[in-house]
Amino acid sequence: MNSDKLFTVTIFSENTVGLLNQITIIFTRRGLNIETLSVSPSAIEGIHKFTVTTYTNGETIEKVVKQIDKRVDILKAYYNTDEDLVFQEIALYKISTEKLLSLGSIEDIVRRYNARILDLTETCTVLEKTGHYNETQALFNELREKTGVLQFIRSGRIAITKSKVERLSDMLAAMEKKLNRKK
Repeated sequence: MNSDKLFTVTIFSENTVGLLNQITIIFTRRGLNIETLSVSPSAIEGIHKFTVTTYTNGETIEKVVKQIDKRVDILKAYYNTDEDLVFQEIALYKISTEKLLSLGSIEDIVRRYNARILDLTETCTVLEKTGHYNETQALFNELREKTGVLQFIRSGRIAITKSKVERLSDMLAAMEKKLNRKK
């Protein structure tokens, strides 16, 4: 029986050239496939946040996070399960306007999937859907079946913890407190 489940790894670092390569090598060496990857500035000035998802088991993900933490350029890495996070993806769908109109009401699909029309021309319509993987995939499946999909792209997972502040903030505050006691 396969006990792998989806883990979300959050990595905090300064924006350093080559760091992404160092991180992906750690996953590759353990034979883990990166399902999604997203990088952006965090709420802490000068600090970037990598969000990586992968299927594995608890023991392996702990080892991966410890290895990532050992990198000089990494401030801190954490892993979470879906229960610890608020997360979303964004998907864009380009479909033929003619085929979309042949369905009858565009409004029905837009409302049912809580999607948005981003661009509408005589030839193509671009829809946007934000949600969990199964929600963005359900819209894709329906559009593919009923109209065909000309282009499709889905972002990597973006996630924040359910805790009040970024976990890195707690760690940095504790380090600062420790330094102030030594003075």
